Amino acid sequence: MRNTALLLLDCQPTVLSALPDAGPLLDRLARAATAVRARGGTVAHVRTAFTEDDWAAVPVGNTVFAAVARHRALPDADPATAFHPRLAPHETDLVVRKTRFSALSGTDLDRQLRARGIDTLIVAGLSTGGAVLSTALAAADLDYRLRILSDGTADPDPELHTLVLHQLLPSRAEPVTLAELLAA
Repeated sequence: MRNTALLLLDCQPTVLSALPDAGPLLDRLARAATAVRARGGTVAHVRTAFTEDDWAAVPVGNTVFAAVARHRALPDADPATAFHPRLAPHETDLVVRKTRFSALSGTDLDRQLRARGIDTLIVAGLSTGGAVLSTALAAADLDYRLRILSDGTADPDPELHTLVLHQLLPSRAEPVTLAELLAA
């Protein structure tokens, strides 16, 4: 598993608050991270947060992130945009801050992964219809071998979660459950 990275996307209190009960998801993600590390893999924590410069750089035509900039949402210094304490990064983990849906857009994550010899990604976190989908599509275009931790993703919209997980992603990524990951 040395060439594998588990991407934990947007596991931040402010994002997790959109779910009715994030506890079981956090438990599964913590177990997945422990298993990946124990097998020599990499864990990458990716969060969405903005500085003044980031808000200023958002084009007006970007409907989602222009609203984020206008309202000065997701400020980098806010504890609500930090990594959830139950998934605190370890010293060997990668840590990335992003300002778009995809963890690979406008960040150095791809460079950091390649430097570690990573060619396989297990994508997990929030939200299935946002960061998970965008990151998986970008990673597929970058020729990573992809897996989606199917019980390690969530979306505030259950119908969108099901559509993305079962209809859109399987053509690009192999779904894997936490039990399958632990057994591998």
